[in-house]
Amino acid sequence: MKVVGLVSGGKDSCFAMMKCLEYGHEVVALANLLPANDSVDELDSYMYQTVGHQIVVSYANCMGLPLFRRKIQGSTRRHDLSYNKTTGDEVEDMYILLKEVKKQIPSITAVSSGAIASDYQRLRVENVCSRLGLVSLAYLWKLDQSMLLQQMIDTGIVAITVKVAAIGLDPSKHLGKEMSHLWPHLLKLNELYGSNICGEGGEYETLTLDCPLFKYARIVLDEFQLVLHDSNSIAPVGILHPLAFHCEDKLPSASVSDVNRTNGFCPENTGSVIDVQTESLEIAEEKSHTPDVALDLAQLENHKLHISKTTKENTFSISCWLQDSTKVSVSDDLKIILTKIESELNEAGFSWENVVYIHLYISDMNMFSIANETYVNFITQEKCHFGVPSRSTIEVPLLQVGLGNAYVEVLVANDQSKKVLHVQSISSWAPSCIGPYSQATLHKETLHMAGQLGLDPPTMSLCDGGPVSELEQALINSEAIAKSFNCSISTSAILFVIYCSKSTSPLDIISMQEKHNEILNQIKPLNLKYNHLSGVLNPVFLYVLVPDLPKRAFVEVKPVLFVEDDTNTEEVVNDHDMSDQKHEVNPFDSCFQPEKWHDECLQKCVVHGRICAAVLSITTEIADKICSSVGDNLIVTAEKKLEQIAKFCLYRLDKVLSQNYFSWDDVMNLRIYFPASSNISHETLSLIIRSKFDEFSEKTKKVKTCEEPVFNVVPVISAGSSATSMDDIITCELFARKS
Repeated sequence: MKVVGLVSGGKDSCFAMMKCLEYGHEVVALANLLPANDSVDELDSYMYQTVGHQIVVSYANCMGLPLFRRKIQGSTRRHDLSYNKTTGDEVEDMYILLKEVKKQIPSITAVSSGAIASDYQRLRVENVCSRLGLVSLAYLWKLDQSMLLQQMIDTGIVAITVKVAAIGLDPSKHLGKEMSHLWPHLLKLNELYGSNICGEGGEYETLTLDCPLFKYARIVLDEFQLVLHDSNSIAPVGILHPLAFHCEDKLPSASVSDVNRTNGFCPENTGSVIDVQTESLEIAEEKSHTPDVALDLAQLENHKLHISKTTKENTFSISCWLQDSTKVSVSDDLKIILTKIESELNEAGFSWENVVYIHLYISDMNMFSIANETYVNFITQEKCHFGVPSRSTIEVPLLQVGLGNAYVEVLVANDQSKKVLHVQSISSWAPSCIGPYSQATLHKETLHMAGQLGLDPPTMSLCDGGPVSELEQALINSEAIAKSFNCSISTSAILFVIYCSKSTSPLDIISMQEKHNEILNQIKPLNLKYNHLSGVLNPVFLYVLVPDLPKRAFVEVKPVLFVEDDTNTEEVVNDHDMSDQKHEVNPFDSCFQPEKWHDECLQKCVVHGRICAAVLSITTEIADKICSSVGDNLIVTAEKKLEQIAKFCLYRLDKVLSQNYFSWDDVMNLRIYFPASSNISHETLSLIIRSKFDEFSEKTKKVKTCEEPVFNVVPVISAGSSATSMDDIITCELFARKS
């Protein structure tokens, strides 16, 4: 990609541009924001570093690139972490600046920044990039600061301190010193006081005088003045004010004209400085309009729409699908479904802002981009002020079982306590989510993670090596996201759903399972040692074989984790510590006498008093046992067998809930997978399960009688609790949580 580098003069923005080159991008322009008053060294800004701005003008000649500069007119108008365009805010100066860069150099598609740990800065850069259709590149994001500073020094960045403001840093001793000289002292301050080694906590700021990007000249600081801003005896604040400097030419090399740097920009301006003053902040407030794609509710009556809902009051799921759709476009089907869900949300007093997670099932992954265009017209950052929901997108055989081109399930919360991680910048940390879906959403101690592919984060391409390598990378990505919430997939996972594409061989799937266990066992001791966890959960595993996955991936991993609330003092207990203490016998149980195999077909993970997750796998062997245990000679047809299987599933799931002191009112979602090759339609299976739920409700009074079913049925190629037994007739995935 062609990149414009945001430069402040500091070491971080320069090293970030070097990383862009390392990953195959080309930096073709620079952009800088400076104080409106040239005599001012530093602004009261959380967003921009301006100390040393007098010298940044030389970067154009040093690098042989055009430098676009704008004097900051705005101020900090919006102080909260999230940002939406705000008239008069200093972020709008960046918007105006980058808008002009894009106008003059249309080939630019990405912006590089030196963000390391500041969500405040990263989110604002991402906001501007999103509005301009640019990609944010933040290759330093979440990197270990000790290693990062060492790399900067080792790669030849010569940077001096131009501001110090932390305990252990003395303006008279440490201002103007090179980072290579201060490195040991910064390490010591980190050990003593926890100071950020790269200065991310405002401990110090730097100015780069030379680096490998400076092909044509280096900067020599001839004269400067030390200015003491705060004489505090513990953490004095001082800045370096440059008085005189010059550029010293480097050895002759290829001339700028020999390098193709024009990219639509006038060659005579290469290496020049362009002042951007064309717009005021008020003019910059662009008018965005989201197309009104929703259908009139009356139009929905013309379609065979179906809805399912769970009955939990504060967190529930809604599923919507089309039966026998005559539409040939995933866009049309998805528009109908999302309009219906939006209507259901509005009727309950909610909106897309209340949605925690979305499962998007489509009939053909070739239609993914079309589906996404429709999706983004409904779910936007503007509609979701507390963060866009996390999402997984899977191709399933919808048409084969009599459904339309799309099927959507949403998890809804009746409060705004969710915490969303939405990193849109491409970095080395974890795959970016460029668009209205996020890496993970934490709600009520449950971390719902987006489906993770085996993407190499800095390149956003699938890693080489096949299914096992992709799985390993997907788990590495999952662990990086988990660490952002102070947990680990090795100790906090409740459930792993592993989607495998049909192009993955059975042997590869078995190898993937072995690799999965190996990786969890490798990272578990480290997390136990450093995080001092009180307990380790034994997660439930579910393998699902589907026709295709995004980017033609072999595997997609969807973890669900428990993140303990520090204010909650209840002990976390493993499922094997929970004894089957009590199960109230009801008329529905009389059909089944307890057998050992009842437990063999069930996996569960229980966080005492809070969460219960279970996967019930009904293989052909288990199905035979279910039907033979009844002793009913009338069970001869496939439908009769499915009725008995559905009855057993309810019996067994009810037992695991009640034995662990949960009820059906605690169930957030109940997902039932079935193979599309079973020659039974989605409608028929849904009706069979619904009839058994009605019977169960009538006999036990444990489930509320509702107009819509409380479960959703998902067609797949196959599913199972392990890689060696993905041949279930039915697989039930249940998740319950106490309020």
